[in-house]
Amino acid sequence: MLDTRCGPIEVQEAGAGLPLLMIHGSGGGHDQGMDFARPLTQHGIRVIAVSRFGYLRTPRPADASPEAQADAHVCVLDALGLLRAAVLGASAGAPSALQAAIRHPERVSALVLVVPIVHKPGAAAGSAPPVSDAQDARLLRLLGSDLLVWSALHLARDAFFAQVLATPPALIHAADARERARAHAMAEHVLPVSLRAAGLADDTRLGKGLQPYPLERIRAPTLAISARDDGFGTFAGAQYIASRIPAARFIDYDTGGHLLIGHGEEVRAAIVAWLRAHDGQ
Repeated sequence: MLDTRCGPIEVQEAGAGLPLLMIHGSGGGHDQGMDFARPLTQHGIRVIAVSRFGYLRTPRPADASPEAQADAHVCVLDALGLLRAAVLGASAGAPSALQAAIRHPERVSALVLVVPIVHKPGAAAGSAPPVSDAQDARLLRLLGSDLLVWSALHLARDAFFAQVLATPPALIHAADARERARAHAMAEHVLPVSLRAAGLADDTRLGKGLQPYPLERIRAPTLAISARDDGFGTFAGAQYIASRIPAARFIDYDTGGHLLIGHGEEVRAAIVAWLRAHDGQ
């Protein structure tokens, strides 16, 4: 637990070298963030994985907006004595990652957005049907109970992959052993979901009311990555933000779902190359 000027924030660190602030997605915490980013530590990257507001031991303040969360990300850098760091926002971690680059441009050396849940204009074609309020309510009921999540993982794991992790189960079954293990670890590490409930509720509300950001103001070199079959429809949003941020690149896949199954090694290699190319900018 870091005692920062923004309050207590839970952090897990691994590796040495280029600093990377890892911002997890919905249902996560520092553990989910480190699950994704730990392989990067083998390539000279220091991963700093945080728990966002309302996740695990990071308390939820009265203002839990992406803007306030972005300020808290910078408070983590301050507490660790870091002037600049790259920022990686995954899924529902993307809004606060974007806000960090907008609000604190001098602190963000590079930006990576993986399957980002972000605003896209209504004229942009959606890549997946929007999640209905009824679907959200069912998911929140499921994700409000450790017992229900445990039961779903043991009795209906394919449905959990499809509905909660927005990834076609057939892709996971067809993947190699390493990618299957990654997918199953992601599912299992949702537990204990009771310690993530406040953050999950905020993320669900945020997803229903995503706002446009002044993307043209972002100066950090930005890498956006998504798959067309992501059940959360992040493809269209990732494509849009990459078209609006001046120094951006978009890596797109036809398949992979929200977990980018089948592309784990390729995605990690692209992230490492991006961070190295823009170290210190």
